[in-house]
Amino acid sequence: MKVFVDTNVWLSGRFRPGLCADLLEALLEEDAELLLDERVLSEFKRIASDKLGVEELPLARAVLFFRDYTRILPAAAEPTAGIPDSDDAWIMAAALEADAEWFVTGDKALLALGQVADLIILSPRNAYERVRGLA
Repeated sequence: MKVFVDTNVWLSGRFRPGLCADLLEALLEEDAELLLDERVLSEFKRIASDKLGVEELPLARAVLFFRDYTRILPAAAEPTAGIPDSDDAWIMAAALEADAEWFVTGDKALLALGQVADLIILSPRNAYERVRGLA
């Protein structure tokens, strides 16, 4: 299973205990291929440092996690048409180019789409329930 994880889920999953951390652990246990692109990684580092005040060492450890346990995709060449937010359109394009099956996000606008092409858009809760066989 290929799962593209959005920035907000990575931030919660790496720096806070709770559902997103549990989801990431469950996905790793199921040998899911975790995906993110260069844009998500850049945004993750910027927000963690600037907005969340994550110190250098924990941030470096998170980046090492990405290098060891995820596939970091190149940025997409073109955005996906029909996505309301232009930043999201670029990230969605990377997920589609990688043939991801799921796109996990907390972004309400993306969740409202439900699906783009064959890519299913799930909240962290819905993804966790599916991975654990609860849905």
